[in-house]
Amino acid sequence: MRYLKYFIKGINPRNFYYLSSLSVKDCFRAYNKTLSNNSHIKAAMEWLSYAQEQNNDGGVSALYSLFDGWAHSYIETTGYIIPTFFNYAVFSKNPVYRKKAFEMADFELRSQLPSGAFPGAGTKNVPVVFNTGQVIFGLCRAYEESKKEEYKKAAEKAACWLVSVMDKDGCWRKHEYLNHVHTYNARTAWGLLMAYSLAKNAEFKKAAEKNIDWALTQQQESGWLQNNAFYPGQEPLVHTIAYSIRGILESGICLGKKRYIDSAKKAATALLDAQRKDGSLPGSFGKGWKSSVRWSCLTGNAQMSIIWQKLFIETKDEKFLIAAKKSNNYMKRVQNMKSLNKGIRGGIPGAFPIYGWYAPFCFINWAAKFFVDSLMLESKPGMHRKII
Repeated sequence: MRYLKYFIKGINPRNFYYLSSLSVKDCFRAYNKTLSNNSHIKAAMEWLSYAQEQNNDGGVSALYSLFDGWAHSYIETTGYIIPTFFNYAVFSKNPVYRKKAFEMADFELRSQLPSGAFPGAGTKNVPVVFNTGQVIFGLCRAYEESKKEEYKKAAEKAACWLVSVMDKDGCWRKHEYLNHVHTYNARTAWGLLMAYSLAKNAEFKKAAEKNIDWALTQQQESGWLQNNAFYPGQEPLVHTIAYSIRGILESGICLGKKRYIDSAKKAATALLDAQRKDGSLPGSFGKGWKSSVRWSCLTGNAQMSIIWQKLFIETKDEKFLIAAKKSNNYMKRVQNMKSLNKGIRGGIPGAFPIYGWYAPFCFINWAAKFFVDSLMLESKPGMHRKII
């Protein structure tokens, strides 16, 4: 009944075919054949490139919905997709992707608010902390690649705004998605450290440390992190859990702080212990790492693969690399490589089965981005510092 309104107003018959066939296929766990990492990466990058072409503004369409087609360009995720395109340009030796990355960076310049902040999804003038932090990654990389001052100035302006709206204890409480505190802003703190590496403004570094210190107050003995869902009462997705772990881990690596790395390792190990035989993770986890769902959040799987690979690099503990490779193999099996629909082929759904409650019946750009990152990292571990 949840999707009845779409059938009442009329759904494209071709998309009804895809919706029903993919639902049945996923229900019976009819996985796809796996190919080489390069083949899967190429397909996902072609999907992302096609998503970028949809709105003619340089940004990347947020998603392809089997109900509504292509969505608007998403400022937040376009920001952290930029480094992926620069990385793939080198990985594939194809300069077209470098050009596309600059097109995205210019889209971000046009999207920045006078305050320095960046708006949330579907809004033009409402600044959001997390979204602003994610765009910083792309601006910093665009400056690194071009040395054009406009990218540096935009990144600094965004970072200054983030510092100005942070509370004294290091938590961001204002300008937050759904007006709720989010521990996953640890990834925003990491963005501030990227801005610090660019501008050498000590305030950026100080604010980043304050936020990570606050995030660690949210961690329970089990490693689970409080205030990590989109809104109170929601069981946190692996997606947002991974945002937090990654932000804490990368900040620890940047700052040389063992307690940050140990915190990230504790949470990442708990998720490793929850990994299923097929390499997947349940889509969300509550306190004590108990999950109420059977479906899998595919973005979160790819994110955790990256985290496990980075922990392997830091600790040399083989269990992290084994878990990452299992996750990558699972992800390759759920990527559709043969569909005639270019909104599907090469893309990554929000959930598996495709009707799971996170981005149901949608192929989302951030899932494809992290999937590409995880496979590139497995293929070329030496590029680990470039993977954002």
